[in-house]
Amino acid sequence: MTLASLADHASLLLLGAGLLFWFWGTWPLLESRTYLSKLHTLSVADTLGSTLMLLGLLLRIPGQWPLLVLALVALILWNTIFGYVLANCWLDSRRPTPPEPKP
Repeated sequence: MTLASLADHASLLLLGAGLLFWFWGTWPLLESRTYLSKLHTLSVADTLGSTLMLLGLLLRIPGQWPLLVLALVALILWNTIFGYVLANCWLDSRRPTPPEPKP
């Protein structure tokens, strides 16, 4: 087995795992959870799936590594921030509001 063949198989494995994460993240949209919980699950699974797919593409077309690494860093940064904001919004919506002070 040559190095190119090994990279090709690893690329296919990463692309398949990324596609699996995309479908895994879509499944909770059909469940009866809160809107923010669904979005949080979708954003986490989408980030993992897209990251794996970009790594698979990096192995398949190494000549485009500057563009793929830039996309990978931007994807991880922005989707992590978006997932954090969604999780905080979801937690804030579940906390009881304190009673108003009486004058």
